[in-house]
Amino acid sequence: MPPLRALSPLLFSLWLGGPAARAAEAPAAPASKPSHPEVATKAYSTKQFLLALRTDTQTLARLDPIADPGFDFTPGPREAERQYDGYAHIGDLNLRVRGADGAPWQEFSSSAARRPVTALPAGGKTLAAADITASLGKDVPLTVERRWLNEGGALVLRFTLINNSRAPVEIGGLGMPMVFDNIITDRTLEQAHASASFVDPYIGRDAGYLQVTRLNGQGPALIVTPDGRTPLEAWRPLTDRSARAQTSEGFYDWTVASKAYAENEWKNAGEQWNAPTSIMLAPGARRDIGVRFATAPSIRAIEATLLAQKRPVAVGIPGYVVPTDLEATLFLNSPQKVVGITSSPEGALAVTPAKAASKGWARYTVRGNGWGPARLSIAYADGGVQTVSYFITKPLEQAVADLGKFATTQQWFDDKKDPFKRAPAILTYDRDAKRIVTDDPRVWISGMSDEGGGGSWVAAISKQLDNPDAAEVAKLERLVDETVVGKLQVADGPHAGAVRKSLFYYDPKAFPGYYNPKANWGTWASWKKQDADDLGRAYNYPHVAIGHWVLYRLARNHVGLVNAHDWRWYLTKAYQTTVAMVRDAPEYAQFGLMEGDVFIDILKDLQREGMSAEAADMEQMMKRRADHWRTLAYPFGSEMAWDSTGQAEVYAWMRHFGYKKQADITREVILGYDPAIPSWGYNGNARRYWDFLYGGKTARIERQIHHYGSTLNAVPLFDAYRADPSDLHLLRVAYGGLLGGITNIDRDGFSSAAFHAWPDMMRWDAYSGDYGMGFYGHAYATATYLVKDPTFGWLGFGGNLQMEKNGVVRITPKDSARTRLFVAPARAWITLEAGKIDGATYDPKTRAITLELAAATVATPAARLLVDSPGGKIKPQGLVAERGGYQVPLTAATARVLLKPR
Repeated sequence: MPPLRALSPLLFSLWLGGPAARAAEAPAAPASKPSHPEVATKAYSTKQFLLALRTDTQTLARLDPIADPGFDFTPGPREAERQYDGYAHIGDLNLRVRGADGAPWQEFSSSAARRPVTALPAGGKTLAAADITASLGKDVPLTVERRWLNEGGALVLRFTLINNSRAPVEIGGLGMPMVFDNIITDRTLEQAHASASFVDPYIGRDAGYLQVTRLNGQGPALIVTPDGRTPLEAWRPLTDRSARAQTSEGFYDWTVASKAYAENEWKNAGEQWNAPTSIMLAPGARRDIGVRFATAPSIRAIEATLLAQKRPVAVGIPGYVVPTDLEATLFLNSPQKVVGITSSPEGALAVTPAKAASKGWARYTVRGNGWGPARLSIAYADGGVQTVSYFITKPLEQAVADLGKFATTQQWFDDKKDPFKRAPAILTYDRDAKRIVTDDPRVWISGMSDEGGGGSWVAAISKQLDNPDAAEVAKLERLVDETVVGKLQVADGPHAGAVRKSLFYYDPKAFPGYYNPKANWGTWASWKKQDADDLGRAYNYPHVAIGHWVLYRLARNHVGLVNAHDWRWYLTKAYQTTVAMVRDAPEYAQFGLMEGDVFIDILKDLQREGMSAEAADMEQMMKRRADHWRTLAYPFGSEMAWDSTGQAEVYAWMRHFGYKKQADITREVILGYDPAIPSWGYNGNARRYWDFLYGGKTARIERQIHHYGSTLNAVPLFDAYRADPSDLHLLRVAYGGLLGGITNIDRDGFSSAAFHAWPDMMRWDAYSGDYGMGFYGHAYATATYLVKDPTFGWLGFGGNLQMEKNGVVRITPKDSARTRLFVAPARAWITLEAGKIDGATYDPKTRAITLELAAATVATPAARLLVDSPGGKIKPQGLVAERGGYQVPLTAATARVLLKPR
């Protein structure tokens, strides 16, 4: 990890919520801005775009969709400040080449030190053309020509590489910068949503593409696809002059050949998305590469637009994370015939053709074997190869059990001599060092609070919600009773229920010799006791509320699992935590909070339990927050300039209070940064690229794969799908995030904060960090969905399907909880607060659902069933309502419950 002083002070200030954070929310205009000379451009148009090219470099300076000509996908408004050497643009090229003798690679870039390009003849379909060889640098062994084309109404960028020498040239690095306007710096939240966009890659070789989506989630979206044989082999972060920060992720290369990088910067990385290759160019030979630009009318229409362009499209159900006991499905649609499908590693993925439900779509059953990343390579008749990246996990119940065991054993901290009185605790773990992190200069990481420090114990306690283990629950009771209440959380007095920022802090005078002398303790992140004791950070409150609420649910619905207090004590503590958050942390309570969905359930449980005064008070407090959000154009700001943290809670309260417009806005914005892409890493991966700074061991700005945002943002998408089961896109993205969060759990149960997506790492971070926030989202939302789609037919998300006699459909849940089932054709949302679903059948003719519930256990002699359907029309037969649900006695045999429409 680099020393903290090397990191941007602005980033840390943004995280802490200091003046820079408030400025990022509503920046004042700077007193003076550096002036830059105007950049001369020339305008062009195609059927879908208005564009401008710089007259000196012929690089792209503007790209406006004709459907919305006021919007620019490029950083066009910053063209003047980005006109200088070292700033990459679309239309530039990066090269690493060498002779066939294996000499060292030589690097060339058209943006590093610009030289005049030589214009070539244009006209007809050629909008502009140039020989850019001089701008690549001295001694480049190739001639490179670039053309901007209007081909049948499509905008095309094409490079021609020519070997004019007498010797072969190996191209081991070949990339086209893809520079889109993801820069949030100096923009308000409203300005960013109106003007900025995010790019997500499908790194799928010849079927690869980019989708560029607007922050507001609205159309049109931009799609970038290969021109000719231009595989998207890798997605390489550019190291140009563009600053990376929380307000700007930086830019990437569409990397066609990556062997030179793999042999150098990436040699210590994990396996790449695709096998690195090079291109051998014989004397006199030419090679064309390029990309095509097109618009889709909406994010949901991206795949349909790809099909219209005759691009191969893959759709995985339930996604691209495959537990070994689940039958996944892959649909392929391509104008080219599939001639072979292979797995790497060999045998990791077994693919079997199945009967397709719709013309044009080939259907395959996919079974996983082993554990970890795997890749399918789909060969087409024209020689093209599409790759789909999968991740194989253990059966989900086992993966979750592993997490619970690891957290309550390897991460269990019970040092009675700890000077910070953290025992008993579950603390952050360092997988590389194989030890608990008891002292990190970012003190919250070792302090049981905040996201980077609270993540591990929140994961452990969330695991108990549907998969309680008596020994683990006993430890967690101690953790809450002895360490949370009275230490982390104020127990009584005027601030009762308030939550401190950290139990660990920096005080070398009080604790000489405790702190690692090799670490840098001189930054703002090494909080002193006064800072650690601060009660004003609302983000810490949901973590503690979850602890109380889960123990309430266990005490209320099970027998003998919870012994320290009764259920009413825990529910009262959850309510008290909510009150304290609004009272003692009002500055941040104005924002949506990660895991804030828990407050909805606390409110509902207060109402069910007849605690009417507490419920009314809590609902009034939450309505004040919701009414504030209702006044905002984009009601989910945070301490960051832009964030994917608060949308889930904002959406939940908007739905609760009937504020449909704001709920819909929030849902669409989530889709703007949470894609459906044929890759376990990017499918459902809610964008985050700065939290390695605050919860990771390798602290840097970098696109994170399945940070906690993936599962938390899945929660509102699941709810939105249940409200509109015709919108399969919502369910696909949600399930991608739900299962993506499981990939963080390794074979032993250690759970990483996130995966490092840059190709020089391609592995999980060594700190557990803030993963627990994401696992809460998984535990809260995991469910099985039975769906009949007009294109794909009967589908099971989280369960195995079987067609029985007379059209009856059986589903066997394989999700990690087996306590929730949505039968989409019946609009029936079935949940168990105790008990397990072994299986279910649905009869489309009668709309009857039969549940098969697992046998009784010592802790669960009865199941508690809740059913939500439109108008309450679907009811269980022969059961008496109680606390808004139904009690189902269990025996040593399977219990069956029939649900029928009234």
